[in-house]
Amino acid sequence: MMGQVYVNIFPKVKKELNGWRERAEAIPDKELRKQALASIDSKTFHCEGGSIYALLAQDQWQDAVRFIVAYQTISDYLDNLCDRSVSLDPVDFRMLHESMTDALSPGNALKDYYHYRDNDGDGGYLRDLVSTCQRVLEKYPDYAFAQTHVKELGFLYNDLQVHKHVVEEERIPRLKNWFAENKHLCPDMGWYEFSACTGSTLGIFCLVSYSLGGTMSKELAEQVGQSYFPFMQGLHILLDYYIDQQEDQIEGDLNFCSYYDDSDQMETRFVHFVQETNRRVSNLPDSAFHQMIHEGLVGMYLADEKVDQLEFGKQFVRKLLKVSGRKAKFFYYNTKMYNKLKPGRSHA
Repeated sequence: MMGQVYVNIFPKVKKELNGWRERAEAIPDKELRKQALASIDSKTFHCEGGSIYALLAQDQWQDAVRFIVAYQTISDYLDNLCDRSVSLDPVDFRMLHESMTDALSPGNALKDYYHYRDNDGDGGYLRDLVSTCQRVLEKYPDYAFAQTHVKELGFLYNDLQVHKHVVEEERIPRLKNWFAENKHLCPDMGWYEFSACTGSTLGIFCLVSYSLGGTMSKELAEQVGQSYFPFMQGLHILLDYYIDQQEDQIEGDLNFCSYYDDSDQMETRFVHFVQETNRRVSNLPDSAFHQMIHEGLVGMYLADEKVDQLEFGKQFVRKLLKVSGRKAKFFYYNTKMYNKLKPGRSHA
């Protein structure tokens, strides 16, 4: 499985990203060009990780990679634009993220996504990303079975991006109110856990890839939706926030892990997310694939060097690896070794 990833998938990701990088270099507006290039150069691993789902598309894996790279590039680009925004205007953020809704909706007319901001000269870059996604999806009739679930995940993702990027004093009240409106989706979670569950694109990539592979059905779409949201997606984003705790504290950035009462509660809840993810994905078709993704997430995130600087980090790693399975330990130790040997690192 990983042989296919390294031989076929990752080279295709590189080729697609190189094409978008060329497009980004031609963006007329200096600031938009800067953020587009930064989102590609600093977040390539998002596209590489997401593209593993292209294996589920079988013979149509190249179209799956094309969609995943384009959609993830929109996500990373908009994240940069919202993070660096001067206005912090939710109306502007909402309009920008209409592009992600349109990318999931073949037939939707393209819009002026920069309508509420001064800099709009991107030379058609964002619209081309959207239309690339649309052209892939419109070729596959099975996407009709998945589209409702895909768009629901997309709407939640867009809501999160709007609420978490507004002025600092409004962020938590907005996120809490949003959770209150959607508590029925995750009744046993805190608002910060629900927010984390909405911040992943994994469920979308899984549903789209099955659709392209011709194996999608109404039943499978329902099953994938329930298996990936909330717990698989939540585990993904909570791990991402976990390793960034110290960094975010220094920078004063929002970090959902900081809202747990203490490290014991956080550890208990992470274990719950791991166990629920394991239980739900084990019932999916291709369960070995989904388990690999699940255990790979745990192993690779916990192997990050930033974990070594966290209080109770070693205890946390031991506990999560123990409940996650043997493959999680395999990914953990292999990632640790890679980090030690990677170019540019001093071994003194």
